[in-house]
Amino acid sequence: MSEAPNLFAQQAKNRRQTAVWVAFFVLFFAWLGFGGDAALYYGSIDANGQAHYTVPWMGIVVTFIASLVAWNSWSRGPKRILWSTGAVELTTPHTTEEKQLLNVVEEMAIAAGLPRPKVYVVNDPDPNAFATGHGPETAAIAVTSGLVQALNREELQAVVGHEMAHIRNLDVRLMTMIAALVGVIVLLSDGMGRMFRGGGGRGLGALLGGRGKKVGGGAITLVILALWLITLLLAPLISRLMAMAISRNREYLADATGVQLTRNPAALAAALQKIEASETPTTSIKGGAAHLCIADPLGRAANLKEGRLADLFGTHPPMVKRITILRGMAYQQTKSAAPQA
Repeated sequence: MSEAPNLFAQQAKNRRQTAVWVAFFVLFFAWLGFGGDAALYYGSIDANGQAHYTVPWMGIVVTFIASLVAWNSWSRGPKRILWSTGAVELTTPHTTEEKQLLNVVEEMAIAAGLPRPKVYVVNDPDPNAFATGHGPETAAIAVTSGLVQALNREELQAVVGHEMAHIRNLDVRLMTMIAALVGVIVLLSDGMGRMFRGGGGRGLGALLGGRGKKVGGGAITLVILALWLITLLLAPLISRLMAMAISRNREYLADATGVQLTRNPAALAAALQKIEASETPTTSIKGGAAHLCIADPLGRAANLKEGRLADLFGTHPPMVKRITILRGMAYQQTKSAAPQA
């Protein structure tokens, strides 16, 4: 197998997996918004089989409020992330390393066929990098000062290529949207929980208990209501797990697309090896931006191991697995370039 088919197969696989997870995310959000309406509908059926709750007001109101909150998070998210990390835009380079960084970003932007993103530097000794924005026109790449100092030019190019891949694949847009939806789901779960604990569910209980049992619809109503309430309770955890799964898939995809831009999988493997060897977390980057980074800045154990725990709770794929895949690409590249005997 040549390097190119292996590379594009990786990209296609990760795009398919991301599409499935995004579909699950949308369906889950719809269930949270309209599941209560379904219970109300079945619970409002009278002895004549007539439903008295026909307009899904709960879902409409929740969707409207969620849209406002999500739009606010979406529009301000990238600026908040850069501000929270203390990132400073690099416009005029003063050192050889800064000049090299701007040159590399320019090269990778040309290779990707995109406008050159703004470049930011985070004053932190731990090597790391991330991309943010709403799309190629508003994107920004941020690297830590430790990354610039730790990597040689080829390795820096590979990391910037990885971040440029996030921009090219619209991951910056996708992950900003997913982060906004997770925030909305957490607020929704908390708000609805407070409403029911405060007695706001009495009207729901009265409606469900008043009619459905007369025509045998009580069982369906109670099952739907129980599933909806359980889902609402677990919604913050479930939404975060789905967001982590999407984030892991996009990291694999960015690795493969970055290699497509640089044609140097060995350099990215070497860069990830140096990043992994760093013993201290990236203290300047907090949890809100952790999923955007090339490596988990918090040093969480779930991101360091392979297996079910990493597959479920890790925001990033295991670094050892990523390096192994990249080295496999480098081997295929070397094999295909070798003269045939």
